[in-house]
Amino acid sequence: MPACAIRPYNLSLSNEARASIKSQRPRCLWLTGLSGAGKSTLANALELRLNQFELHTFLLDGDNLRAGLCRDLGMGADCRRENIRRMAEVARLMVDAGLIVIVAAISPFRAEREAARRLFAKGDFIEVYVSTPFAVCAQRDPKGLYQAAREGRIKDFTGIDSPYEAPLSAECEIDTEALGLADACLRLTAFLLNN
Repeated sequence: MPACAIRPYNLSLSNEARASIKSQRPRCLWLTGLSGAGKSTLANALELRLNQFELHTFLLDGDNLRAGLCRDLGMGADCRRENIRRMAEVARLMVDAGLIVIVAAISPFRAEREAARRLFAKGDFIEVYVSTPFAVCAQRDPKGLYQAAREGRIKDFTGIDSPYEAPLSAECEIDTEALGLADACLRLTAFLLNN
């Protein structure tokens, strides 16, 4: 069937109705930053914290999606773009279902993060720049990826031989070198609940 013949089906239940039974405003918090910046650790702590407030959440971690939904993708620029597109589409569906979705993914390209933002209603996409400095991320190197990239065993590694385009106007910025996990989590929780 030609792609032009596919039209989204108009569902009877509105996004607002789905959210109202959860008594929350569904949104997407998109954590972006270098490998080792602390995105997954912060996202996990944030989800636990929001659960204490009895909020309905789901965490989409870049590595977890690479192991399943995106396992057919490589690490070249085109595959990275498709990886982010898929994550954004899944996040949008979950926000439509009434959830607060936390995405933790390097997502190195501004254009793809902006494309993700355009999938959401105004104010429902919150870009969080985990701005931990490159030197700190490389020193942490929790998965040994920086070392492998330096040795040439990994190609197209973000920050080494593939660019990372930092956000120009993220709604929130967290440097996990300067701010401990508990304080970073409190800052994001407060941002989410107060906005």
